[in-house]
Amino acid sequence: MQKKAVLYNFPYFLDSSSTFAAFATNEWAVFLDSGRPRSTQGRYDILSGNPVCTLITQGENTTITTKNEIIISNENPFDLLKIELMRYREIFDSSNLADLNLPFIGGAVGYFSYDLARRLEDLPTLAKDTEAISEMMIGIYDWTVIVDHEIKKSFLICYDETRYEEILHFLSGLKTQDKTKSFRVTSQIKANFSQESYTRAFQKIKHYLKEGDCYQVNLTQRFSATCEGDTWQSYQALREINAAPFSAYLNFPDVKILSSSPERFLKLTGRYVETKPIKGTRPRKSDSIENDAQITDLKTSPKDRAENVMIVDLLRNDISKVCQKVRVPKLFEIESYSTVHHLVSTVTGELNANHHALDLLQHCFPGGSITGAPKIRAMQVIEELEPNRRGVYCGAIGYIDFNGNMDTNIAIRTLVQSHDTIRFWAGGGIVNDSKVEDEYQESFDKAAAMFQVLKRFQK
Repeated sequence: MQKKAVLYNFPYFLDSSSTFAAFATNEWAVFLDSGRPRSTQGRYDILSGNPVCTLITQGENTTITTKNEIIISNENPFDLLKIELMRYREIFDSSNLADLNLPFIGGAVGYFSYDLARRLEDLPTLAKDTEAISEMMIGIYDWTVIVDHEIKKSFLICYDETRYEEILHFLSGLKTQDKTKSFRVTSQIKANFSQESYTRAFQKIKHYLKEGDCYQVNLTQRFSATCEGDTWQSYQALREINAAPFSAYLNFPDVKILSSSPERFLKLTGRYVETKPIKGTRPRKSDSIENDAQITDLKTSPKDRAENVMIVDLLRNDISKVCQKVRVPKLFEIESYSTVHHLVSTVTGELNANHHALDLLQHCFPGGSITGAPKIRAMQVIEELEPNRRGVYCGAIGYIDFNGNMDTNIAIRTLVQSHDTIRFWAGGGIVNDSKVEDEYQESFDKAAAMFQVLKRFQK
């Protein structure tokens, strides 16, 4: 028997984190965060918890858990998730919401780690897997709160009227801060590259570029520190310091994801596809004249424009595998954030009728803006030269709803906490005319907000 969607009006808050705080410490609580009110580039917040199904991929196996059973499968994780979403679509009827243009009406929320690409491509195993976390963690949610900051309204969607009071109680629970669980950083922040070892990796990439192996390779530093306490507190500081339109907080078993990403990976609305790769970065300056000069320098830089076009071409090729009418309506736009300016382009397409959102995600995964070009060779070089696996970093975080609509970020500007350690990464694309001093410094410019957050809690 189908369960029909029920839509309720819900109190609107300018800052949705106050609502999410009531259940932020519950396992499988999810908050896809527009960054409002500090950032004005995003429109919607999505909040949920208590999934009806979870999918966890570790190595060759995916564990699918529901109330009634646990299934372990070694099939393709993207295909397994697609099957589950289509199965739940038969159970949950959202046809009465079709005219409301809501971004998400229930469905899958979670992360796809960069290392999930090993299920798609033949990559060497060289870097240390110090992450030791699942390659994919997804919950399927049968209720959600949608906050629309443009029309200043909020909605609660659920598929069982009898659960309305239970969900309302869940959402209105008041949490008092347990001071014994205050977030603390308990060590110095360490990088996995010294300047000397970074230079050696950079020079190796330059050799590959000269030999024609690659056109661009993204080289990344990993930073880590030990920590304890409630990571929700550190996420609140992150969104204050570096509010961004594709942010997220995921409280998953044994791992917490704190993302303040400025970069959209893939958005699918109906059959309309959009991706917005970032290539080109300058730090913001406090002096307005110097800051304007940074923007002009970025917008006119031949190197940054060439890098941007290279990745635009890569993404055009990726989405063309499952799309038609692929276009580039915007090239070299400047987007400004609290610590940096970015050079951003937009690529669009129309998903072929015989494909699902997860086919699109799989054919484009991971995003070309954080690998280099050509993608597979760049990923092989990354595995050779970066000391540690990337884990969630440079994967994707977001949703795919029961109707197949999708929005995901590129998981940059992202902290990952597990096993009493918190990690973050930053890097950039290396091309023929890159200078090692500039690229090394750029990784610190991009990581500035994460450093600020951890130093705030350092004891």
